[in-house]
Amino acid sequence: MAIMDYVRTKAGAALGARLRRLSERLDNDAARAYAAQGVEFEQRWFGVLNQLALNGPMSVGALAEALGITHVSVSQTRVSLEKVGLIRQEPDASDARRRLLSLSPRGKALAARLAPLWAAFEQASLALDAEVGGLGDALARLEAALERQSLFERITAAYDARGRR
Repeated sequence: MAIMDYVRTKAGAALGARLRRLSERLDNDAARAYAAQGVEFEQRWFGVLNQLALNGPMSVGALAEALGITHVSVSQTRVSLEKVGLIRQEPDASDARRRLLSLSPRGKALAARLAPLWAAFEQASLALDAEVGGLGDALARLEAALERQSLFERITAAYDARGRR
């Protein structure tokens, strides 16, 4: 007897669980790809490391804005990247109150080493996107819909329309 996939059967009610499950699966495969190349690398580091490699020194706020994530998220990633010696902080020459993050020499070397693997990630992701019929576009539409009205607002409206008991 086959076991029912609860998350799939709940459709919209389990959207977050389904996205977390897919995210975990993608992150695990990414970790396997790094390990296969003999690289100790956490997938959550990619955005910050890649932005610094592409753009040079950036503030935590600028990184958060570029990546579309919270300042706290970037700060947590910064701490772990500093611990392993891939990035460093320096004062901003134009504003001494602000700190800029930049790649350390070790971080620059790792980014250069990972560039071909990151290109393979991009190629594989584009192929996957084409195979499933434009997932990237669907995710962009989901993000735009949530910007227009949050899930919280939608749940509250639906709950209020049913009448609170």
